[in-house]
Amino acid sequence: MVQIGYTMMTEQTPARQLVDDVVAAERVGFDYAVISDHYFPWLEEMGHAPYAWSVLGAAAVSTRRLPLMTYVTCPIMRYHPVVVAQKAATVGVLSEGRFTLGLGAGENLNEHVIGRGWPPVNTRHDMFREAIEIIQELFEGGYTSYRGAHFDVDSARLYDLPDQPVPIAVAASGEQSVEIAAEYGDGLVAVDPDAALVAKFFAEGGRDKPVYGQLPICYDTDRDAAVERAHRLWRWSVAGWKVMAELPAPVNFDAYAGTVRPEDVAAKVPCGADVDLVVEAVRTYMDAGFTHVALVQIGHRHQRGFFEWAERELLATLRRL
Repeated sequence: MVQIGYTMMTEQTPARQLVDDVVAAERVGFDYAVISDHYFPWLEEMGHAPYAWSVLGAAAVSTRRLPLMTYVTCPIMRYHPVVVAQKAATVGVLSEGRFTLGLGAGENLNEHVIGRGWPPVNTRHDMFREAIEIIQELFEGGYTSYRGAHFDVDSARLYDLPDQPVPIAVAASGEQSVEIAAEYGDGLVAVDPDAALVAKFFAEGGRDKPVYGQLPICYDTDRDAAVERAHRLWRWSVAGWKVMAELPAPVNFDAYAGTVRPEDVAAKVPCGADVDLVVEAVRTYMDAGFTHVALVQIGHRHQRGFFEWAERELLATLRRL
């Protein structure tokens, strides 16, 4: 049975509400929760980007059973890998072992802020490999020193570790990154229900490991209102990852998304109150080999109605898949 998660979408939601929302997600019966880790929203209209790790600390002590996960953190520029390891271990302790560290090679949108430019994709993947190696070694305890082409570590050690090492799920969108995921990851993260990508992950050594996906939806009893909101807040997503990873700022996403029509978004995002639309969208992930699908409710002012719908109808229907 596929696990159904809830997404704390930092790009659209104030920090305190994110914590309230994840508590509600646990109460109504979601299986796990993920959080995005952004410096910028995708569009100015989204309007938020609180620090995900502060929110995670609050979420860890405000929930009791819900597994938590970053979806995903980039450990190659804005954060040094030793810092990622420390904060992941701390959330692992605070959550009493309920935390998975989702890692990815990042987007220009969030990483350019440190002023080092945005490396080409092959360089980013080399940096990503080194970063994961450092984090995994630190999770083992003891002192770590590392000399790489991109990162150096001098006698680092984590003093607060959970009882078991924090699992690492690795995001992939193509051949190079899925090889990294299979080599280093305890699970795979993918943005699209790509059966070929999952099959390669399994063939390269990832079989029987979890596969995490994410599905945006826009619940509203008024479908037209849902389509309008999805277009206004989610039109940035239609471009696909090869574009999304490269654009540097919300203004650039807005310029691209000027060509995106409401019907283009509605073709990819289930809109309205039709449970069957969500079921069929989740089924495409299941058929591709995904074990986990985290839902994103578009619009921070519309979470309460979404939770009521999820508790009343949606989650029970999805569990019958």
